[in-house]
Amino acid sequence: MSEFDLIVVGGGSGGVRAARIAAGHGARVALIEEYRLGGTCVIRGCVPKKLMVYASRFAQEFEEAAGYGWTLGDSHFDWGTLKARRDAEVTRLEGIYRNNLVGAGVQIFDGRARLHDQNTVVLADGTQLRGTHILIATGATPTQANDTKGHELAIDSNGFFDLEALPQRVVVQGAGYIALELACVLQRLGSSVRVVVRGDHILRGFDDGVRAHLLHELVESGLQFDFGRSISAISKTDDGLQVQLDNGELVNTDCVLRALGRLPNTLNLGLESLSIALDAQGAIPVDAYSRTVVPNIYAVGDVTNRVNLTPMAIREGHAFADTVFGGLPRSVDHSLVPTAVFTTPELGVVGLTEEAALLEHPHLDVYQATFRPMKATLSGHPGKMLLKLLVDRDTDRVLGFHGVGPDTGEMAQLVGVALQLQATKRALDSTLAVHPTAAEELVTMRKPSVQHGLVGAV
Repeated sequence: MSEFDLIVVGGGSGGVRAARIAAGHGARVALIEEYRLGGTCVIRGCVPKKLMVYASRFAQEFEEAAGYGWTLGDSHFDWGTLKARRDAEVTRLEGIYRNNLVGAGVQIFDGRARLHDQNTVVLADGTQLRGTHILIATGATPTQANDTKGHELAIDSNGFFDLEALPQRVVVQGAGYIALELACVLQRLGSSVRVVVRGDHILRGFDDGVRAHLLHELVESGLQFDFGRSISAISKTDDGLQVQLDNGELVNTDCVLRALGRLPNTLNLGLESLSIALDAQGAIPVDAYSRTVVPNIYAVGDVTNRVNLTPMAIREGHAFADTVFGGLPRSVDHSLVPTAVFTTPELGVVGLTEEAALLEHPHLDVYQATFRPMKATLSGHPGKMLLKLLVDRDTDRVLGFHGVGPDTGEMAQLVGVALQLQATKRALDSTLAVHPTAAEELVTMRKPSVQHGLVGAV
């Protein structure tokens, strides 16, 4: 039986970072991965998705070019070419992950792992590894919702990356960021897309004003939404597939993509034998240092269902390795998280929503600008940007930024630095604008559009 200081179960972003940093601190490290190194983000998530987003936005670029004097010939999109190049890039990145692990001295094992006891991990082929510490970093997996008749005819977000051709007609079920991002990609590449939403809005948990603005832009772009509806059944027809909605309506389509959320990937890990009780969502409860109720077993990333983002998994994995093997105890702050939704238009966010801010900061000023980007003055594109700042009137501190439009994801990253430094509105006002840019609106908004908690509020 091979013995290690650390056994990492899961070769995604969090597990890989933890393994490399721990090895750098001198630990003997084993990493086990059953599929491909890099995890969801690199293999069938953030990275290949963003490449698809780039591809999908060229159609609008071609249209807007005419307003700037460009005359273009007939354009043609080839899914096969994009898929091949995208998959080649994913394979290249996976190779880099593997080489970096090997270079750090990490021993890699391919296969499914199960915890036998608090120090022993057994692979599917019977190989047993023993570790002083065990880190679970198995991520999350798409929710299947197998109670729907004909569910096996649909694909999930993993299946999206396996599509061999662009479907002409698509029904997307879901209203979270994955559903909307993939719906935008398909629609802008040429598919007719219908989005079925059980609730009455999109992007639950995001700022209400931002949700409304984005929904308007998506509808204007050609996406069709069915709110308050769910899929009752999916069946094959001579013309492809047929979806039956819960109101009895029948929808003919070529592809059904169900993006109903993700669940922590904890099935058949053997945790029950170690008295590690999962929470209601199937996640592994951990403390501020990512430690479970079993002192030598830790968990990071989406499997803990704290903040399910790749950069957070990386940070948690790094902090774990520093704490346990580097003599540098540190926890991770989950309270200020910049993020982006790569729909088109995209959404960039950092800090509190207006609704959340009001719960603790009743004297809240809302600064908001809605405008057509400068590019649209010649291209004629009708879309509008939204930039929004939330400011505590009592302290002048900026509590949140929300943007919808080109490059707002990039803006969120930089505004995140300002919020981390507890920037005030006065500090933004004293910052010189970069002109002409959309981001200059963030340092030139002088009057609040809404003042909460003020008598005679505007």
